[in-house]
Amino acid sequence: MASTIDLKRRAEIGRERRTRTRARIIAAAFELFGEENGLYSRIEDIADKACVTRPTFYNHFSGMDELRDALTYEVVHDFLVAVTRTVAPMPDPRARAAIAIRFYLHRARSDRRWAWSMVNMSANGVIFGAETHRQAELTVKEGMEAGLLAIPSSALGRDLILGSALAAIAGMLRQEMPDDYPEQVAGHILLGLGVPRTEARKFARLPMPEPIACPDAGNLKLDVL
Repeated sequence: MASTIDLKRRAEIGRERRTRTRARIIAAAFELFGEENGLYSRIEDIADKACVTRPTFYNHFSGMDELRDALTYEVVHDFLVAVTRTVAPMPDPRARAAIAIRFYLHRARSDRRWAWSMVNMSANGVIFGAETHRQAELTVKEGMEAGLLAIPSSALGRDLILGSALAAIAGMLRQEMPDDYPEQVAGHILLGLGVPRTEARKFARLPMPEPIACPDAGNLKLDVL
């Protein structure tokens, strides 16, 4: 009986150690991707930062693509959940899109490391990660089905939202922008989606709601909003 318990405990300790090591690698990647030149980070750089060997890195990730996907999930998931919960009560998809865009841009302005990680991870992967990619297209589809967005496809609307938002974040990182730049960006994205100018401005200037925090946030101890 004792030996059985010992084996179970050893297995449990092994799993805990593996979880901690994986988390350390992801945290190290966030530190590096959160720098201006983080795009050029190599596996060796991340392994050194995490104080692990290259073989240990490969015990957890098949390569940079898999690590980037894991890091994007860690950095974006809880934030996206919080944003989605906050805008969900809004019946108009144009309002939801505008508020969500502003949340991302204001977060980028207040957290440069997070912003650089978004820019660098998006450069060689799905912009803002697969979850945000899907959610953006879903919002566009809802707007099209309601006859509120005059664009030919949801993919076009998704790319317009995400590409413009990413470019805006990069712009804010590299130069001083007006205080209302997130609102300007949101308004012009709505214009691109076919929203009339008066309504686009109205939706882009709506009061920002109090964010609903995700209760599961904080795997990397990052602020949600």
